[in-house]
Amino acid sequence: MQELNRKRRPRREFNREEGVAKAQALFHRHGFDGIGVAALTEALDINPPSLYAAYGSKLGLFERTLQRYVAEEALPLADIFTEDRSLAQAIAQLFSVAAQQYSRDTSCPGCLVTEGARAADPDARAAALRIGQHMIDALRSAISARSPSDADRLTDFVATTLRGFSAAAYAGIDPERLAAVARSSGKLLAKELEGA
Repeated sequence: MQELNRKRRPRREFNREEGVAKAQALFHRHGFDGIGVAALTEALDINPPSLYAAYGSKLGLFERTLQRYVAEEALPLADIFTEDRSLAQAIAQLFSVAAQQYSRDTSCPGCLVTEGARAADPDARAAALRIGQHMIDALRSAISARSPSDADRLTDFVATTLRGFSAAAYAGIDPERLAAVARSSGKLLAKELEGA
């Protein structure tokens, strides 16, 4: 028995952040409901008790992936809503950046937060909606700084349009077609803002 124990290799220490990165790709590709604990533990090369010890639950791991996604992939509002751009130019740029970002990786298309808000699991859906609301609040703040009286209407329009871009990317629209839709959306909004 001692001979067997000596020959076993010690398990490498589990890297929680690396696990979040791997899980993020799986949740992005398959959704919260489309990936089970067995597939997660296999991809992370850990057993279920280790997953629960590291993240508390599948939901806890999902929430960590959403936070990581926002930290690394959120649309760069501060870089887009700059003083040298009009509101219409900033929103048009936001549309272009979103279309490119949502369609650049065909294995993980769309916005993880937006697509996560479609989860059948109510707790996962609530987590994605909560994080999505923070992003919408930041967008409203950026728009309100330029157009306080239209902030709610424009935020609703922009957020809904971005969700549509995410859905189209997730459905597999050609990136060039999505980019063309983004350009058209920006031009149409600019015309409306000029007429207002």
